[in-house]
Amino acid sequence: MVEVGEKRIVGIVWGLLILNTLGSAGAKTIIPLPRSLIQMATMGALVAAFVLALSVNLRLRVRPSAYVFLLTLLLVPSVISSAHLESGFGAVFRCARLALFIGTLWLLTRWWDGGLTFVRHHIRLYLAVLGSVAAGLLVSPGAAMPDLYGGRLVGALWPLTPPQIGQYAAVIIGLTVLLLLGRRTDRAGAAVVIVPSLVLLALTHTRTATLGLFTGLALAIGSLMLTSSAARRFFAWAVLIATVAAVGFASALQAWFLRGQSQENFSNLTGRAKVWDALLAAPRSASEELFGMGLGDKSFGGLPIDNSWLAVYNEQGLTGTAIVAAVFVVLGGVALLRPPSLERACAIFLISYCAIASYTEAGLGDASPYLLHLAVAASLLAAPAGAGPLPAAGGPARRVPVPRWTPNREVT
Repeated sequence: MVEVGEKRIVGIVWGLLILNTLGSAGAKTIIPLPRSLIQMATMGALVAAFVLALSVNLRLRVRPSAYVFLLTLLLVPSVISSAHLESGFGAVFRCARLALFIGTLWLLTRWWDGGLTFVRHHIRLYLAVLGSVAAGLLVSPGAAMPDLYGGRLVGALWPLTPPQIGQYAAVIIGLTVLLLLGRRTDRAGAAVVIVPSLVLLALTHTRTATLGLFTGLALAIGSLMLTSSAARRFFAWAVLIATVAAVGFASALQAWFLRGQSQENFSNLTGRAKVWDALLAAPRSASEELFGMGLGDKSFGGLPIDNSWLAVYNEQGLTGTAIVAAVFVVLGGVALLRPPSLERACAIFLISYCAIASYTEAGLGDASPYLLHLAVAASLLAAPAGAGPLPAAGGPARRVPVPRWTPNREVT
């Protein structure tokens, strides 16, 4: 009973981390919510997550995690650059938030055992977020698809932007498809997640999320094709359907993809390229080049950067950029070295999605949904449960045998 209670609290902690990363800026909601109130709710969620995680892990028993260790290293350039207060006192506050976020992940590593527990938490909780988006669309279609965003779907109950909604929908669609292929869920349960999420993704007109979904799934399913007949059948049908859609609905797909933009506007990534060029051309001191300007709101000259690599370079310098690159190298390398399995496929999907989204979305250098996606991938690539007792933080290291990894078999 104690173990069941702990797992339930872990699920609550994960939900609070997701709430913290929803953000406070976005579309106007049906009931106006003061930004200060939203910020209190999100920051309070992070504090509550840390306290709850600590309450079920008072002995500070953690698992070794290269991913969380690299995030801890990322705090170094963040603190060094933010201490200069070039970005104001908000930078120091963001550093404290990142430290608390990483501390909570360290406490949760105790339950990172290579299983699908956090995948299921991720799907359920983001499905609940999308449920609020769907509810807002039903209550007030005008507020949910305002002209300010070109008629794209936004959060009418909680201020969520189209890229956020598209990201959440794409991630849970991809994970649910993989669970279905691995026979860890039935078709009815998968349809409840996939069908409405696809509708919401289409209404957001989010190109990055769509590209990340299909590319990530292709790589993940490709990793299963040698060992799973279901993956081979799904891939064949997907290629056939995609070919028919490309031929029969080419004009409609092109119109959806362009979102009414001109070819010139599309080629410079909706103005992003101009911001990127200005950021790279701005003069910097040696310290700013190495450690950045301090944690900010991921903008430059009042305009969003919308690129994780440039945002990290701007705020945490070349040091932060190198650490974030190491995150992908380590997670990707470990995933490639694992034998084919459903867990490995889910990790490959999440890593691939975050890598693709990093080109037009910011968030890899601060507490964000992308860090949570990669945390789920890290939990899937962790040593399997039963590898021995976990050492308490600061306690003597113990040599424990690690069992040979065996891929999960399909359920017949």
